[in-house]
Amino acid sequence: MLIDGRVYFARLDLHGITDDNVVKVKSQFSLNDYPLSIRDIFHCDGLLLCTTMDERLVVWNPCSGETSRIIKPLNSKYSFDVYALGKSSCNNEYKILRVHHHGDGWMSPCLVKYEIYDFTSNSWRVVGEIRGWTFPGPWRHGTSVDGNTYWLSFDFSQDRQRPKNTLRYFDYSTERFGLVSLPGDPLSYHPFALSVTGEEQNLCLLTSCVKLLDIGVWMAIKIKGTGDMSWSKLLTVKRTSSDQFFKLCKGVSFLADRKNKVIVHPIKDVNFRNFLHIVGEDKYRKVNLCAVGYALPVSCDPTLVQIQQGSLGLGTWKEPITKFS
Repeated sequence: MLIDGRVYFARLDLHGITDDNVVKVKSQFSLNDYPLSIRDIFHCDGLLLCTTMDERLVVWNPCSGETSRIIKPLNSKYSFDVYALGKSSCNNEYKILRVHHHGDGWMSPCLVKYEIYDFTSNSWRVVGEIRGWTFPGPWRHGTSVDGNTYWLSFDFSQDRQRPKNTLRYFDYSTERFGLVSLPGDPLSYHPFALSVTGEEQNLCLLTSCVKLLDIGVWMAIKIKGTGDMSWSKLLTVKRTSSDQFFKLCKGVSFLADRKNKVIVHPIKDVNFRNFLHIVGEDKYRKVNLCAVGYALPVSCDPTLVQIQQGSLGLGTWKEPITKFS
């Protein structure tokens, strides 16, 4: 979990959702040789791609303590950059994708360029550019599944007054973007965010019904070569207009638990305190994180994956320096 520029390990006991100790923030991790403030983290296969406040990148394995060298973008003047970590299915090599928009991409299309950082050569290369669709601001934090990265996107067309909601992915083997289908009737709901289930790492979509206030969570079952994706409904939460416990916005961070059929997402109160909201069909729990600032939860299982030779720095795992009871 990313809180105020630092990464914390937290354990969720969703079996004891009625207990006070449902969430335990165990310790703070640190990049020993890099006194950096982290602005964003992206998870792939137990590795974390950390973006610093000054737009530098570090790939980090919190389990082994291995880190890459400090990676600098070709040009960091763009304010709408997107970074993601993925893996080629051909040779299992990891790559960093950088996507930068020449505009915000909300109500009109803009030029979108993308680059790849190759760990074997320790260098960036320009891959291509696109027009006609964008990742609007809140949707720019992608979700990794099976080495590929998925985003909600806007498609623009001259015969359409409003942009169309779509789902795209980046294939790190072909280094190309692809389009996959959304569940059900995309016109019947508002898509809010993507995430994954816990150990299974299935892609999940959080939606809100257009006519009702119901919240839905869809889970991807199978991705076909034609671009069609099979979905199943994981969870439906019925709400009334008086419900204040679960407010959604585009790009909200959440985690989905398939077994317990709950979702977990952080939200701030009026005093800017962070709480985790745990919501299911017939259950709700609000947990104080005892922290002020921005909180980003990430489902990250320990891994012994080694960062590729030639990219390792001298970073090591630092003993926990902060503990919570």
